Amino acid sequence: MRLVGYFTVVAEHANFGRAAAVLHVAQPSLSRQIQRLEQHLGVRLFNRTPQGSRLTEAGRAFLPQAQALLRAAHEAERAARDAATPPEFTIGYVEDLVITPALRQLRHRNPKARIRSRHVDWNDANALTDRRVDALVARAPLPFPVDHLRLTELWAEPRVLVVPIDHRLAGKESVTVDDLGDEVFPQCPNAVPQWSDFARLEPRLDGVAARSAPIDYESFEDKLDLVAEAQMILILAAGDRRPQLRPGLTTVPIEGIDPVRIVLATRTADANPLINDFLNAWPSDAAARGGR
Repeated sequence: MRLVGYFTVVAEHANFGRAAAVLHVAQPSLSRQIQRLEQHLGVRLFNRTPQGSRLTEAGRAFLPQAQALLRAAHEAERAARDAATPPEFTIGYVEDLVITPALRQLRHRNPKARIRSRHVDWNDANALTDRRVDALVARAPLPFPVDHLRLTELWAEPRVLVVPIDHRLAGKESVTVDDLGDEVFPQCPNAVPQWSDFARLEPRLDGVAARSAPIDYESFEDKLDLVAEAQMILILAAGDRRPQLRPGLTTVPIEGIDPVRIVLATRTADANPLINDFLNAWPSDAAARGGR
């Protein structure tokens, strides 16, 4: 393989002197190695001239095969090392989503793998592309572009209205979009339009845009506080338990709107077998238990 590698470098540079410099070997030694290869093959690979070295007909036929041979050797080496090294897999999750049952199953099925979990911000667009995580459990639509991601639905959750306990709609069994009237909604200018429209129930059938709260906020907790102050309302997945931990808030089911899809996001070209193992690790009643 070393001799084949030497041959491809000489063929690339068409000059033994330049090839020797690239390979960090003496030119006479490189010449002897190529001669050894030619003797082994029983053909002449280069025509040596004062101007350089040109491939012979045999050399031109051998070059693509030699390059393919080197690629195959590299893949074989990598496969052997990968088999000897425990696979690694990092699963990201956002907000209050719980992945513990599936994580436990994945570790049970792959005891030699190094499997980790990592909490990421809901709008962290680079967690997957920067390879800080290999998979991400999140609520769709995602607030960032998904052009190079593959989304697989895990389960769906209905949506609820989050309002103060003294709000006019608090205590109702359910509401519809028509009941929301001129209520004020938060707006996230940094999110993709699909996410903002979904969160604000837009576009509306009557063509009237939802009113936006003129107040800035930096965190989800700030947003809940603004709802508690009756400055706006909020629509969330029913499985999101965080409003229940905030005194002064209540939730009301919303009828006639699309549910929230909980998805597993992965890189499109990633063929890591642990991705399918993780998908198969979810309990059959994950949807009924909100992923818990």
